[in-house]
Amino acid sequence: MTMIFDQTTPLAGLSPASLLRAASAERLLLLALGFQIALAVPSLIAFGIDDRLLNGISVWIKPLKFQLSLVVMMATLLWLLPLIDARTLASRGIWLAAFTAAATAIGEIAYITLQAARGRASHFNNSTPIEATMYGIMGIGAALLVLSALVIGIYLLTRPSPFAPTGLRLGGGWGLILGAILTLITAFALGSGQIGGPGHWVGGVRTDVGGLPLFGWSQTGGDLRVPHFFATHIMQALPILGFVLDRYLPGQVRIGIAAGVLASFAVVTATFVQAVRAMPFL
Repeated sequence: MTMIFDQTTPLAGLSPASLLRAASAERLLLLALGFQIALAVPSLIAFGIDDRLLNGISVWIKPLKFQLSLVVMMATLLWLLPLIDARTLASRGIWLAAFTAAATAIGEIAYITLQAARGRASHFNNSTPIEATMYGIMGIGAALLVLSALVIGIYLLTRPSPFAPTGLRLGGGWGLILGAILTLITAFALGSGQIGGPGHWVGGVRTDVGGLPLFGWSQTGGDLRVPHFFATHIMQALPILGFVLDRYLPGQVRIGIAAGVLASFAVVTATFVQAVRAMPFL
């Protein structure tokens, strides 16, 4: 709680209920982060001993990727949350955004991991009524998770703490907002099945075997996961850029963040066009 309740943070006049909400928001995100780590340990063990395959690769690859991604996202929100003004941080809006992020992250990864344990696909799986329903619920949950980050980004820009470094605040705010918007767009393209049919492939061989090392992206055709990946991680790239600018180029913070925003948009657009044209990333 020291990140929020720093001695320099103006908390005088806040009610006990408001203070409790501020602390609860951080605890919720910590709970979600811990849940991802707790599931990653048995998932990693299972990856080493379970030889079952799905789309030609281990059934445990997907949950491990999502667990890592959600750890990064929860850690990012925890990093940026204290940059918001103390009174706003103690508001119901911030608490609701944190609750939504935590609840959807926990729900998403619980189902993805359960399906891996069953040897079943979690995404693009309409094989049974229950799985089709759960896939739809996952889509709603993922959208709510991303929208909660967008809300926190808006608060960062409009209700910053007076002690927040300019670069980190601007990078964090615009990173969450732009990242959320582009993530929703690329996720819709992925989930709609209107570009290359069901799944993430566009042309090429519809298998995950022989994918790009570490990422698993198709090397025989387009892969809509590429722009989705870059869109999602704008949420980390721009805050890191802001942090670096604060430290080394404090006089160039605003122009640096503006350049970062344009570059991020360009990368997502270029990789999306590349995928739609059925071209592999590398």
